[in-house]
Amino acid sequence: MNETVEIVVGVGVLVAVYILTRHFHSWRFSRTYVLIINDLKKKGAVNPASAVELPYAKKKMLRIGTRDYRPKALEHLAMKQIVGVTATGRYYLVVNPEDLPMAQ
Repeated sequence: MNETVEIVVGVGVLVAVYILTRHFHSWRFSRTYVLIINDLKKKGAVNPASAVELPYAKKKMLRIGTRDYRPKALEHLAMKQIVGVTATGRYYLVVNPEDLPMAQ
C-alpha cells in the first residue's frame, strides 16, 4: 500500500474513533439524566420541602472502576434548572417530570 494511503486511512480511523467516543459519552449522559430524574420522582422530591440527599451527588476522592457520570449529570441538570438544590445540599425536581421529553 502506498504510504500516503496508509496515513489517510490512519487519520480516518482516528477521527472515527474520536466521533464514536463522543457519541458514547453523550449516550451515557442522557441515560444518567433519565436515571436521576426517575430517582427523584420515585423518592417524591418535587419541591424544596420534600428534597432528598443523593448519595452520588459528590465526586469521590478515590476513583476505582468505571467512570461515574452521575455527579456531573446532576450538576448539568441543576444548571439547566431541571433539578433544584437547597442550601443544605438536597435535591428536588423543579419542573414536572411528565413535561420532560426524556423522562419516561
